[in-house]
Amino acid sequence: MKIFGIHNIKSFYQAVEECRGKVEIVTEAGDRLNLKSKLCQYVAMSEIFKDASIGSIEIEIEDPSDKMKILSFLMTEAD
Repeated sequence: MKIFGIHNIKSFYQAVEECRGKVEIVTEAGDRLNLKSKLCQYVAMSEIFKDASIGSIEIEIEDPSDKMKILSFLMTEAD
């Protein structure tokens, strides 16, 4: 799933925390970072999220119900 325009990174991570299964960011090099891991969140923020917002990222969501949680977050983020 490719997502665009996350402006509230803290809220994005809170939505990820509510997910039951894996939520991973996929880097351009094909590396996968588990976004439920605090260490990976810090690495992702320092390397990928250098700006105040996320332009576009590729994420993999294991549990279909978690995908709905992230989509719900993205819809409220767009408001």
